[in-house]
Amino acid sequence: MTTPSAWPYPRWIAHRGAGKLAPENTLAAFRLGAQHGYRMFECDAKLSSDGVAFLLHDATLERTTNGHGTAGDQPWGTLAQLDAGAWHSRTYAGEPLPTLEHLARWCIANGHFLNIEIKPTPGTEAETGRAVAALAARLWHGQSVPPLLTSFKPQALAGARETAPHLPRGLLLDQLHDGWLDTARQWGCVAVVCNHALWSAATVAEVHLAGMRALSYTVNDDWAAQRLLALHTDGIITDRVDLFSPAEA
Repeated sequence: MTTPSAWPYPRWIAHRGAGKLAPENTLAAFRLGAQHGYRMFECDAKLSSDGVAFLLHDATLERTTNGHGTAGDQPWGTLAQLDAGAWHSRTYAGEPLPTLEHLARWCIANGHFLNIEIKPTPGTEAETGRAVAALAARLWHGQSVPPLLTSFKPQALAGARETAPHLPRGLLLDQLHDGWLDTARQWGCVAVVCNHALWSAATVAEVHLAGMRALSYTVNDDWAAQRLLALHTDGIITDRVDLFSPAEA
């Protein structure tokens, strides 16, 4: 049995800034999440064709911007000119895609915590892991609490560990495949982040016995949150910043 190390992060984590109340992965969303009292946020980070880490969930631009095509195939100068807010509502028209550095500096200045999901363009997993980790190590140098780096892609976690082994990592899972806990161990993870429905008393106990923490995504119903609290999980990622108070135990 391994004793988990002290966990510096809040239990409640605002998904992509403020869930669905503002355009995801924009600074406007993170500011709105903070207005609801959240102190930790989750974001998605990938690379432009010229190596700039920026926030976007999808591989392509169509759903959340007025751009077209694969985001990672385009230079930052092009991506920076896109409208990433009008798709959500007229209130946010003109909201730009932020760089990861911009979000990081906002978090550090305001004492917020960050979970960076490494979301590589297919084929760039290791490269993206290395770049995001290098940037995070530089920006959070000297800060008391580093960001938590997570990914569904083991190659991205490997790249992050290679570049900045001191930064905490978490394995994202949408199913408990054979050897899932061994995979988390292999990449030196401090957390496993699952679809919330996958957690049971047994799986939470397995993770805790391995010295890791159990986090859940994306929890938008009270019954699901109460179940996870009863299971003694360690982190809840939610869109419903208007429903759940981050002050809840």
